[in-house]
Amino acid sequence: MKKDEIQFTKETNEYILSVSLRENENLKLLRFETEKDPNSIMQIPPEQGQFMSFLIKTINANKILEIGTYTGYSTLCFALSIPDNGKVITCDINKEWAEIGEKYWRKAKVDNKIDLKIAPAIETLTELIKNGASNSFDFIFIDADKINYEKYYEKSIQLVRKGGIIAIDNVLLFGSVINPSSLSQELKERISNEDILTMQNLNMKIKEDKRVDISMLPIADGLTLVRKK
Repeated sequence: MKKDEIQFTKETNEYILSVSLRENENLKLLRFETEKDPNSIMQIPPEQGQFMSFLIKTINANKILEIGTYTGYSTLCFALSIPDNGKVITCDINKEWAEIGEKYWRKAKVDNKIDLKIAPAIETLTELIKNGASNSFDFIFIDADKINYEKYYEKSIQLVRKGGIIAIDNVLLFGSVINPSSLSQELKERISNEDILTMQNLNMKIKEDKRVDISMLPIADGLTLVRKK
C-alpha cells in the first residue's frame, strides 16, 4: 500500500484527537452550543482550530483578519493565540450568530482583542485598504460565502504582509470540486453549482499564482495555505 492510498477511519481520527487535541474550555463550550444550531456544519472542527492557532504562534502573528465569523469559534482560537496587544478583526453579516460567540469571548477574557464588523465583508476589506491597512495583517482566514471567495482572496493578497499567511477554508467543498453529483441532498441545498465552479476556478488560480507559496491540506473540508512572497 502506498501512503496516498491510506484511508483514515473514524477510529483513526478519534485516536489522533485523543492524543493531540488541547481544547480550551471556553472553546469546547462554544463548540457544544454551536452544535445545536441547524447551520453547525459551518463550524470548523477543533483540530483545525488548533492547527491554525499553531501557525499563528509559529509566525508570531499579532494582527489577524477573519472573513466569516459564524458563532466565533475560530475567532476565539485566534484571540487566544495572540499577545495581549494583538487584534482580530472579524467580518460577518449575521449579528445573531456572532452574539453566541461574544459570550465566550468575554468568558475567556479576550473580547478586548476582537473587533467585530457586522457588514458585507467586501465593504470592510475595501475600507481597510482605503484606510492604509495594506500589507499589515499577519494571518487572514477566509471562510464565508463561496461565491465571493475570489474577491476575498484578491483583497487579502493586498492586506496580508510579505511572509504572512492566508488560510482558505472549504477548498474541497465536501468533494464536489471533484464530483459535483456526490453531494447529499442536504448539501445540495447549501452548495450551488456556481459555488462549485467558483471554488474550482479559485483552486486553479491559486496553484498558478506566482505571488504566493502554496500548500493544500486534506484537513476537514480542505484547507489551502498561501504565504505571500
